[in-house]
Amino acid sequence: MGLPRRLEVWKMGIVNYSEALKLQEKLSSDRKTNQIADTLLSLQHPPTYTLGKRRTDHNILVPESKLKSIGATLHYTQRGGDVTFHGPRQAILYPIISLRELGLGARKYVEKLELTMIDLASLYGVKARAGQTGETGVWVGQRKIGAIGVRISSGITSHGLAFNVDPDLNYFKYIVPCGIVDKEVTSLQRETLQVLPSDEVVHDHLISCFVRTFGYADVVWKNVDSLP
Repeated sequence: MGLPRRLEVWKMGIVNYSEALKLQEKLSSDRKTNQIADTLLSLQHPPTYTLGKRRTDHNILVPESKLKSIGATLHYTQRGGDVTFHGPRQAILYPIISLRELGLGARKYVEKLELTMIDLASLYGVKARAGQTGETGVWVGQRKIGAIGVRISSGITSHGLAFNVDPDLNYFKYIVPCGIVDKEVTSLQRETLQVLPSDEVVHDHLISCFVRTFGYADVVWKNVDSLP
């Protein structure tokens, strides 16, 4: 019997981080009991800083009151990885998928997330690469363009990747992004010579890169205007 390759894609627009987190928890629970198929959430967040399970607060360079004053919120999560920023004009994918059914281990899964973003960058003439020793995410030269932070529970994934399309990069100056000092954060808009299409088109291209990289053949797209 062949491996299942069915994926349901939820296109969600801008979603508050706490609401997205609750949704991921519910979908992860449903996926563990096979109530749903593999599901991919495609969305953006309002200005948001998140910390991983290692709680590396020292990589936040200002008090939380300062983050609030610039209109951002701070959230503690159970994902891997260090502190990062999420905001408008950043393409986020949260896969809720069964690694066991896809025959993937944790390392291979992360590599495929990296490849998803590398493929997207290449569509716009940007040569990106996976992180080297001591680095995480996806880079253009020495500039970081995409972040990865995942959680795997009973073989089911949550959290995922964030690719900088054209966010306000000033938000990154308040943190040590992903705990890597003396590195610049960049965006697709900064690196490409092309005029970018709408954010929705770029998001769709990212989804298509994910579908191709993970080998899904049966894909159902849904526009989700409100949380279930």
